[in-house]
Amino acid sequence: AITVGFVGVGVTYLSGLMGNSGAGNNAIFSVYLLGALVSGFSMCMLNTVVNPMLNTLGGGGNKGNQLIQLGGSCNSIGATIVPVLVGYLMGDVSQATISDAAPAMWIAMGIFALAFIVLSSMSIPEPYIEKEQKVEKGKYSAWSFRHFVLGVVAIFFYVGVEVGIPNVLQKWLQNGGLNVESGAEAIASTVAATYWLLMLVGRLVGAALGAKVSAKKMLSAVSILGLALVGCAIFLDPAISVNLPVFKGTSGFGLAEVPVNAALLVLCGLCTSVMWGGIFNLAVEGL
Repeated sequence: AITVGFVGVGVTYLSGLMGNSGAGNNAIFSVYLLGALVSGFSMCMLNTVVNPMLNTLGGGGNKGNQLIQLGGSCNSIGATIVPVLVGYLMGDVSQATISDAAPAMWIAMGIFALAFIVLSSMSIPEPYIEKEQKVEKGKYSAWSFRHFVLGVVAIFFYVGVEVGIPNVLQKWLQNGGLNVESGAEAIASTVAATYWLLMLVGRLVGAALGAKVSAKKMLSAVSILGLALVGCAIFLDPAISVNLPVFKGTSGFGLAEVPVNAALLVLCGLCTSVMWGGIFNLAVEGL
């Protein structure tokens, strides 16, 4: 997964070099998309590997959920810092090119390389498997267990909700959701960034409470709260405005006047934050 990630970022960096060399826009964009695809595939692989490792280290149950939430917090720190870093490097987005983000891509490739070197020098045995043992294939697969199947379905819908809320919210605010003559795009971006920041806060809280509160109770509580927040966001009048504290990247925090619906959707970040870890923990319990 780390090797694939390094290659993906490298391909994205290559698209920036192509821009500097005067290549055609279609070719540059195609290479950029290829790099994004490979990088995204790396993230899928990392999730497939890291979450089971954290859950196993915790022995499953509450402790396993706590470690997954802690790992998710590190993920959220990156999701909060990187847009700020790239925005700082690229400056005026309307005038920027992908090559302006080259320093960030060098940092990413350096992190991948360092992680590869560290893991190559360590011995990490597979849990519960001895090389000398003959492992007979059982008659049951993971798909034989109802809670695993339900977990797969839940993760599928969860990812759509987690990513869909800030993306749809940002598009709405950019395209008429805000009653402003100019600057809608900047305000929409800070509102979306605040959602991701609240996901970080929620995961840190989840990690602190994970050893004491079961994944089932945690997931039930945030699901009910999330339903209430989204329901109110649907039915309240968008003409009602509130001052929302928003994260403005390198400028710190400030207030932005947004429809109350937007503020409620931003608060959903606290709910979606712990859902991934809770669903995963429950889905693989006992397997």
